[in-house]
Amino acid sequence: MPSHTPSPLGRGCQAALAASVVVWRQPAGEDTCDHLGCAWLQLSGISPGEARRQPRGSSLHRAPRKRPLGEAAPCPVAPRLESGTCHPAVGTLGCVCPGTLLLLPPSPRDMSRLPQDRGVKVPQQLGKGPSAFIPLGEILQEGAESSRRQLLIEAFVSAGRVDNITMVMGLHPQYLSSFWKTQYLLLRMDGPLPYHKRHYIAIMAAARHQCSYLVGLHMGEFLQVGGNPAWLQGLHCAPQKLRNLNEINKLLAHRPWLITKEHIEALLKPGENSWSLAELVQALVLLTHYHSLASFVFGCGINPEEDQDGGHGCRPPSPHSDSSPASDDSLGGSGGKDAMQEVEVLMERMKLLQESQLEEEGVTQEEMATRFELEKTESLLVAPSDIADHSLQSNVLCFVEDPEFGYKDFTRRGEQAPPTFRAQDYTWEDHGYSLINRLYPDVGQLLDEKFQVVYNLTYNTIAMHCGVDTSMLRRAIWNYVHCVFGIRYDDYDYGEVNQLLERSLKIYIKTVACYPEKTTKRMYTQFWRHFKHSEKVHINLLLLEARMQAALLYALRAVTRYMT
Repeated sequence: MPSHTPSPLGRGCQAALAASVVVWRQPAGEDTCDHLGCAWLQLSGISPGEARRQPRGSSLHRAPRKRPLGEAAPCPVAPRLESGTCHPAVGTLGCVCPGTLLLLPPSPRDMSRLPQDRGVKVPQQLGKGPSAFIPLGEILQEGAESSRRQLLIEAFVSAGRVDNITMVMGLHPQYLSSFWKTQYLLLRMDGPLPYHKRHYIAIMAAARHQCSYLVGLHMGEFLQVGGNPAWLQGLHCAPQKLRNLNEINKLLAHRPWLITKEHIEALLKPGENSWSLAELVQALVLLTHYHSLASFVFGCGINPEEDQDGGHGCRPPSPHSDSSPASDDSLGGSGGKDAMQEVEVLMERMKLLQESQLEEEGVTQEEMATRFELEKTESLLVAPSDIADHSLQSNVLCFVEDPEFGYKDFTRRGEQAPPTFRAQDYTWEDHGYSLINRLYPDVGQLLDEKFQVVYNLTYNTIAMHCGVDTSMLRRAIWNYVHCVFGIRYDDYDYGEVNQLLERSLKIYIKTVACYPEKTTKRMYTQFWRHFKHSEKVHINLLLLEARMQAALLYALRAVTRYMT
C-alpha cells in the first residue's frame, strides 16, 4: 500500500516516467487520508540515462522533441496548487515530479458515501467532467481503470496529461490504442514537415469547424515545440506556404468532392512557396485527421481542459441548451417505454434483414444504384432543426478565411450534381493505402489499422441485449456517412440504411459528420434513448473514421490523377 502523503506539486516534472504503476482506491470513511474516495496513481521516475537506453518507439520516447528526455518541464497546474495538496482536476493529470502520487477523479459513488459531519477535506471538482453530454460516472465506471490504466499512462507520458478526448475515447481501449499510435506518429515522429508546422496545420483544420478546444490545445503545442508566437495572431501572419493550404483545407472540411488535380498542381508548382509531394500528403492526412477529430469533440460534447488558455471562459465545444453538468436523462413513464420499444424494433428489423439476405438471390445492380440515389436524395431532408449560435471567437476566426463557406448537400434539386464517387473505382485498400505508404512511410499502415479496428469493433451488445451480431448496424452507419459525402458502394443495399437508422439518428450523424459545430446536447439525447453512453461514443468513433476516410479518398484520388 503506497504512502498517502502527496509530494509537493508545481516544481516541474521528468519527461520520462517509468511504467511501474500502482492503482489504489482509498475506501470511503477511513481516516488515513484527507481526500477520501480518491484513486491514486504511483508513478516512479527513472534517470535520464536509463530513459535514453530504452528502445526507440517505447513509451519513454514520447516527450516532445524540443524538450530532451529527463529535462524538467513547467507544471501547467502549479498556479492553482499549494505545496502538499492534491490535484482534483477531473480527467486531467497534471505534470508532477517522479514519485509523486497523482489523483484521479473521485468516484461519484464514493463521494456520496462520505460522512458530512467529520470535517473531511473533500476536493471540489474544478470542472464538469470530460464531456457535457456523458455523466462523469459513466466515464469513470467501476473496473474501467484496470482495462484502461496502461493506455492512460501512455497518454500521460506522451503529453504530460490525460486530456478529455482521451478520457472519453478510453471507453473503447482497443480503439484508443490505435488512435494514439497514429496521432503520435503524425505529430511527434520523423516526417517531411517540421513539428511546429504540423501543429499549425492542426489549428487551421480545427478552426474550419470553430473548434476552440482543438485550436487552443494546439496553440499551446505549437509554442511548446518552438513555433513563432507571431503566427498565432492569425493566418495572415503565417508564411505564404502555409496560407496556400487554405483552399484545400476549406474543401476537405466542407465539400471534399470538389477537390481536383488542379488544386494539387497549384500547391506543387515550383517556386519559393511550393510544397513537395511528401509534405503535401502529410498535410492532407493532418487536415483530415483534425477535421474528423473536431467532429468527435462536438459529437461527444468534449469540455475544455481546465488549464487551457481561457480556463472556464472558453466557449463550450458546442451550443448547449443548458450549462449544467451532464447527467443521465430520466426515461420514466411513457418515455422509458417508448425507448424500450425502439430497441426492440431495431432488433426485429436486424433479424428480418438477416433472414431476407439468406433467402433472396440478390438485388440487381440497377436496383442498388436506384436505392443509393434515393437515400442520397432523402439525406437532403435530414438537417438539424436546432438554432445554434455560430458566432466565431476571435481566437478561432483569425485562422479562417471565407468563414461563410460550409457543407453543401452533395446533390441539390435543380443543380448539376458532381458524378457519384464509386468506391470500387478508387478504394482505400487498393489505391489510397499504397499511395500514402509510398510517400509517408508507416502512416498508411496505422491508418488502415485504425479504420479496421473501429469498423470491426464490437462487444456483441445492443442496449440491454447480449450476443448480438452488430455488423449490419455498423456497416449502415459507415456507409451512410460516405453516402452524404457522395460515395457509393456497388455491392451495398442502401435500403438497409432506412431500415436500421431512425430519423433522429440520421440527423445526428449528418450533423456531426458535415457541420459538427451545430451539434447540440438535445440531438445527442434524442436518438437511441435506451442505449449506453459508450455505445453512442462508439457511433462517434465510426463517424470520425468514416468521415476521415471519405475525405482522404477524394484528396488521394486527386493526387493520383496529378501523378498520372
